[in-house]
Amino acid sequence: MRRRTRSAVATLAAVVGIAGVMVQSGSAGTPQDYPEFPYPITNYQEDNRGQFHFSSRGGWINDVNAPLYYDGVYHLYFQHNPHGLQWDTMHWGHATSTDLVHWKQQAIALEPGVHPGNLFSGGGVVDTRNVSGLKDGDEDPIIVYSGTDGVTVFYSTDGGYTFQTYDGGNPVVKPQGTSRDPKVFWDEEAGHWGMVVWSDHGGNGVDFYTSDDLLDWTFASRFQAGWLFECPDFVPMPLDGDPSNVQWVLSDASGEYVVGDFDGTTFTTDWTEPQRFNQGQSQFGGSYYAGLTFMNMPDDRVVSMAWQPGNSGTIWTGNLTFPVEMTLTTVDGAPRVLSTPIEEIETLRTSTQTWKARMLDAQRARDLLAGVEADTYEIEAEFDVSGRGESRFGFRLGTAEDGWYDYEVAYDTASETLDGVPLSPVDDRVRLRLLVDRGQLEIFGNDGRLYRSLNVNFDSMPGDDTVELFVNGRVRLESLTIHQLGSIWGGESTLRSNLDGKWYADSGAWADVPGGKQGTSGGDAFYLNTASGADFTYEADVRLDSGVAAAITFRSNRDASRHYTANVDAHANVIKLWRPGRDIATYPLDVEYGRTYHLKVVAEGPRIRIYLDDAAEPVIDAVDDTIAGGQFGLNVYNGTAVIQNVQVGPVP
Repeated sequence: MRRRTRSAVATLAAVVGIAGVMVQSGSAGTPQDYPEFPYPITNYQEDNRGQFHFSSRGGWINDVNAPLYYDGVYHLYFQHNPHGLQWDTMHWGHATSTDLVHWKQQAIALEPGVHPGNLFSGGGVVDTRNVSGLKDGDEDPIIVYSGTDGVTVFYSTDGGYTFQTYDGGNPVVKPQGTSRDPKVFWDEEAGHWGMVVWSDHGGNGVDFYTSDDLLDWTFASRFQAGWLFECPDFVPMPLDGDPSNVQWVLSDASGEYVVGDFDGTTFTTDWTEPQRFNQGQSQFGGSYYAGLTFMNMPDDRVVSMAWQPGNSGTIWTGNLTFPVEMTLTTVDGAPRVLSTPIEEIETLRTSTQTWKARMLDAQRARDLLAGVEADTYEIEAEFDVSGRGESRFGFRLGTAEDGWYDYEVAYDTASETLDGVPLSPVDDRVRLRLLVDRGQLEIFGNDGRLYRSLNVNFDSMPGDDTVELFVNGRVRLESLTIHQLGSIWGGESTLRSNLDGKWYADSGAWADVPGGKQGTSGGDAFYLNTASGADFTYEADVRLDSGVAAAITFRSNRDASRHYTANVDAHANVIKLWRPGRDIATYPLDVEYGRTYHLKVVAEGPRIRIYLDDAAEPVIDAVDDTIAGGQFGLNVYNGTAVIQNVQVGPVP
């Protein structure tokens, strides 16, 4: 989306260093000036850096783009300036996860100078039936849509990691007026694809288009509303879980939404005013903006993430909300979207404390959590507010002995508000759920009837890591649970790889350095991945800095006592294919220290071919039938080497 102002989301130094390059704040320069990846080794422990809220390793992020699921992996794309701490020349950043919680940042997906246009916000789909005809190989095409004043199509044939520009006639649609932020959706009842694009033609609104092949689009209708400003999302949702009563939810960047009907071409609603998904600060520089729902979900859940602009650190600006599951539920006779944290949050819980039901007054409430310390955590609490008179109760977060607290979440029975937002009791009960991170606070009331994202810099304020339950008046506590939550990061590697398995060091010393994974050893050292294969293409960039040899290993067993390895050997000045007990073949090469060589292995049954530096013909073409399959890995022998860009693919 276009940003007409660059408000002070963070106080920035005049010059900042991102990705090893000194750049003026907010200045992205040209794509030729900077390495797009890898980022420097990331300090996820600096002030305000969320431990379970996604943020980029470096640079600026804003809108969520094209979140989708494909083949066991969740893909999260986002607006990104990797070269500065303010909004500037937009890239599409990329992160992946297998559980929607633990994210690993990948290389840039769409890059200025490589992909045309301004690469603003957009959506994406998985073309599981290849209606586009773009499939080239085993992977289903992943198609994403971006651009302003005309929609540009990009597609991936490698599972969503790299993208080509569709050359069949971009832009595929060109709305009147200023336009941006295309979102594509599937209309099950009509049996075709739809696209919704924001534009200001005649005032704020969205244009609807239809398509059978995701490439050729026909204008269908326009829905106009003054509130509807940029980043639209359009999602079918069953009301109260009834699949026979599907309604459509149309929303904008601020999380405002209306519910209505869609006949395949035209959206209608009898709502005169929108509701809000989130009661946080919904603006540029606030705490909730530009959310999108995931496409192609395997379990039909509606899951959303949004941008939290207001947090920043020394090398990063902005983070995303924790994923929530959305449901359309009848509340007080009208359909409303309720939001709750996805169930996968349970995988982050490292310890749990519970308290039983009891009556509370001020002193009993204060004593209840005395001595409880928590850094990043989740609170679940239920209170009975029937017949207790007027009271005010809740949690003070980050408290100190002098009475200081970083933030207070309070329910007021007189005004029936939670944190100042209206929330009526349900059956005389008030249920609270809080997600407390280093710089982020998310508040859920009564099973998602209230959803509020806030920026609270707990890590930078003077309060301690303690929690206080307070009561003014009297209230009955029905239940209380505090879960300590671990970090989603667990150490980010600078090694770029498409292997899905877990890496582990079998021997030697392996470390993350800016150029990739560095191995050092006085003998043979192996860094192995739990993923395995039999027939494949396996390749990597290999740089020997000192010592004897650097290599890629394949068809290995768990402890690398049995494997094949292809190396560059500086002592023998060869490329060598070997296994324990036998040197299978060599190729003469004057090996240079500090030079990067690209090794590619094509293993097909007993035939093993090794290619050097993307040459068309192999330098080694050998046969050995000793090992049929096994794990992938890296190797260094009696020296220090750096290995990067490890990729596995099919046999050509």
